[in-house]
Amino acid sequence: MPYQMTFKRYELKYKMNWQQKENILQSMNAYMKPDQYGRTTIRNIYYDTDTYRLIRRSLENPAYKEKLRVRSYCPANGDTPVFVELKKKYQHVVYKRRLVCPQAEVLKYFGSGNPLPDHSQIGNEIRYFWQYYKTLHPAVFLSYEREAYYALDGSDLRVTFDENILYREKDLNLGSAVYGTPILEEGQTLMEIKTSGGIPLWMSRALTGNHLYKTSFSKYGTAYQQMQAAEKIQGGIRYA
Repeated sequence: MPYQMTFKRYELKYKMNWQQKENILQSMNAYMKPDQYGRTTIRNIYYDTDTYRLIRRSLENPAYKEKLRVRSYCPANGDTPVFVELKKKYQHVVYKRRLVCPQAEVLKYFGSGNPLPDHSQIGNEIRYFWQYYKTLHPAVFLSYEREAYYALDGSDLRVTFDENILYREKDLNLGSAVYGTPILEEGQTLMEIKTSGGIPLWMSRALTGNHLYKTSFSKYGTAYQQMQAAEKIQGGIRYA
């Protein structure tokens, strides 16, 4: 059976420049440390319907939204473990269901239009999702370089910094090179605070002191909006 994980937490996002990032890192120094992986390049393939129903719905900012993606933390071949993630958000709380299994197995079943043959609770949720949306297929490849930090006090607080966020609509392969169209302005970083509780007082003070405020930002959503804008410039109409 594939390895399973579940998460329930808040994910708060902040866009910042280089100096603000350095200031936040200094504030974190006494409270957080980098995780064991250091700076990693994360590759994702997002699945959507023929009409991009999932991301269009998400951009409407409903109380409930969901997405399906496959993720790897290195260039993936057939035996490389990859992460099949069903991510749901309800009333600002993020619920993530994750299965870890070899890429070859994921490609075999998703490529044939079938969910993974896993009958765990998470497997059943992915199966229902797949059957409900019917026309799911690889839609966008999205990559970024990430630095992740964990809390020294043993809490579940995590902070990540994502840079060089790129997307593309072709060559949707977790084993391919990283390239594509950027979705952040030059010099920008996306910071995410992930926690099941509140933000520590020291972090709140650091955010206020650096004039950083929570923003609504979706990597896939921003990529889709750029894709839509490019289609209009070329004179077409995308998925009306």
